[in-house]
Amino acid sequence: MLKAGIVGLPNVGKSTLFNAVTRTRKAEAANYPFCTIDPNVGIVMVPDERLAVLSKISGSQKLIPTAIEFVDIAGLVKGASEGAGLGNQFLANIRETDAIVQVVRCFENDDIIHELGSVDPIRDIEIINAELILSDIAAMEKRRVSREKKAKGGDKESKAEVELMDKLLPHLNEGNPALNLPLSDAEREILKGFFLLSDKRTIFACNVAEDELGGAQADPDSHPMVAKVRKYAAEAHGAEAVVISARIEEELIDLDPADAKELLAEMGVHDSGVSSLIRGVYHLLGLRTYLTTGEKETRAWTIISGDKAPAAAGVIHTDFERGFIAAEIVHYDDLVAAGSKHAAKEAGKLRIEGKEYVVKDGDVVEFRFNV
Repeated sequence: MLKAGIVGLPNVGKSTLFNAVTRTRKAEAANYPFCTIDPNVGIVMVPDERLAVLSKISGSQKLIPTAIEFVDIAGLVKGASEGAGLGNQFLANIRETDAIVQVVRCFENDDIIHELGSVDPIRDIEIINAELILSDIAAMEKRRVSREKKAKGGDKESKAEVELMDKLLPHLNEGNPALNLPLSDAEREILKGFFLLSDKRTIFACNVAEDELGGAQADPDSHPMVAKVRKYAAEAHGAEAVVISARIEEELIDLDPADAKELLAEMGVHDSGVSSLIRGVYHLLGLRTYLTTGEKETRAWTIISGDKAPAAAGVIHTDFERGFIAAEIVHYDDLVAAGSKHAAKEAGKLRIEGKEYVVKDGDVVEFRFNV
């Protein structure tokens, strides 16, 4: 299962957000730095309204959503790449994740201490990004020394690595993340083996005060701090920024869905932003969902964007991939519009696809196989 690491400076709401997305109270959320030391790990169900709709069509007995893993990582401080705070531990924990959720404090509150004494979201982002880049520079300089010796001895793989590092190091030294370096497909494949921190895709979670959530969600640019983060994220990282209120969502943890919905309505909002964040992370990881439905269950299955039908079948069981014959497919929108699989077939919306078909998000699939 792919992992998303929740990172940020101390006291920006990381542990509160972790508790919110995992709907647990595993992470201690306290008003002092480094209340999180060992990373907390939680499995998070990905919200998908399509399951309930399909279950009504099929008369399913149960719904099974797909899931991803979130990791709450200790707060970073300036100098982490040189061991400050919990630096080495923090960076090692990030290295084990597949994507980053960077929590950015976008609220003023004198009762909640900020590590640097003031609230400045862009400064906070740049501190974290700088530490990730500095750690990558140190790793690449060390790696280059060892690979250069092998390259001079005629080792082709080492030579290719050195050539890539000669392009990468100046880019990093200018303060740019590895993710933004223009590379060929072959170079990008080599880069994966470097496991760089600044090569991980990032989504920014703008954590706003409870009474600011509705306005910031309706018009993000109306909130000065959120507007700055959105602009910075898009220009510097080509990344998305979502608006959340971790504090509101944490209040919903112990409520059943109906009561939670009522409380949000009383606050004038439909969502604390956490559902949007979870879906954003899911897509950030390159994940997509196809669906199966029947009387027994309606279920969401996770695939990687670009997966072909046999690989998608293998997610259910390896025998499905090994003995793949064909896939019977109707897209969710077409099935719902038709009202039943039979009606979709009559309308020409249900089709048979072979091994080269790339499964799309929202495809409702039934596999044919023989082993």
